[in-house]
Amino acid sequence: MRAAAVVMSVLSVTACSSTPESRAGTEPRPARTTAVATPTPSPTPTAVYPGKSWERESRGGFDALDQDLRSDGSTCVAVIKDGKLVHDAYWNGGAAQKQQRVYSIAKSLTSLLVGSFVSEGALDLDAEASKQIDEWRGTRAEAVTVRDLLSMTSGRRWSEAVDRQLIRVSHDQTSFATRLPQDRDPGGQWVYDNAAVQTLESVLDDVATTDDVVGIAQDRLFGPLGMHDTTWGRDAAGNALTYSGLTSTCLDLARIGQLMLNAGSWKGEQVVSPDYVRQATSPSSKFNTSYGLLWWTNAEGQVVEVLRQAGFADDKAPYEGRLAPNVPPDAYWAFGYGNQYIAVVPSEGVVAVRLGARPSSPDRVTFDSFTSGVLAALQ
Repeated sequence: MRAAAVVMSVLSVTACSSTPESRAGTEPRPARTTAVATPTPSPTPTAVYPGKSWERESRGGFDALDQDLRSDGSTCVAVIKDGKLVHDAYWNGGAAQKQQRVYSIAKSLTSLLVGSFVSEGALDLDAEASKQIDEWRGTRAEAVTVRDLLSMTSGRRWSEAVDRQLIRVSHDQTSFATRLPQDRDPGGQWVYDNAAVQTLESVLDDVATTDDVVGIAQDRLFGPLGMHDTTWGRDAAGNALTYSGLTSTCLDLARIGQLMLNAGSWKGEQVVSPDYVRQATSPSSKFNTSYGLLWWTNAEGQVVEVLRQAGFADDKAPYEGRLAPNVPPDAYWAFGYGNQYIAVVPSEGVVAVRLGARPSSPDRVTFDSFTSGVLAALQ
């Protein structure tokens, strides 16, 4: 039996794409091809981790950045440099321990939960997800791998109407997602798909010794990292919302960034392997080189932004370049509706988190402007 229902039902408009421009290409299922991986540095013996609170160090000048973030509806910002909190600020009703919705940042944490099982050999990225999802056996969906789900190349049915039904109507969102038809062969197209990510809830509760994915997150992430102000939401049937549903704080989410910066290591324990961190933060398909395994990357190639994820009216057409051209190419992000960010820049030893309201324009608080603004403030 699944854990008892309704801790939290998140029915917000979350992380969705809706135009053909969000589908970067279509072709028969190719051999697995991945753009050149972005190297991820290994943790060093001098890696710094927070205790119950972050060690603080005065550094940089953040007045200009703070003014911009505050005017754009931000509620908090936190900047970590070399493992120390060098800046945090709160506005517009925000506070250090006040939880707020972070929407699709939950996807990146779902990736880490999957990665923890991959790292210990309990789950194979390139094995069929039907090993865990009973409903897919003997159907066209049987060919979909765990990697396909993480990389948004699963070929599962997606439309605006399906997305709305998942978020706003479905009582049991995992059942709804797993029972959707398989429209295309996996691996031939990139589509930002909330329902496909929700099927990972079924994968996780099957591979673990418990079927409570919220409990898995507590045991494998929140507890070890000391994330005491983070809550993972459930749907009305009690399922963890693996595509959304998370509430947290800037300071808690900075711990996720620090875990990633240190290649999955936390105080001597390997939460996820360095190899998984590398794969998650490297391009996972040629259709969108700015997307890894539920993490956004800064690699050169075809970029497909999904501005509808952030709540804006239209997506951009795909373009050649990098997601954040004024930021080092090794940067990567967790990203949620309303421009919630965990930014990680390994070459600079920097983690930065921004939470708050959606900016008034898609040109404000972007991957590029937020992250480059943080780096400039640190100079």
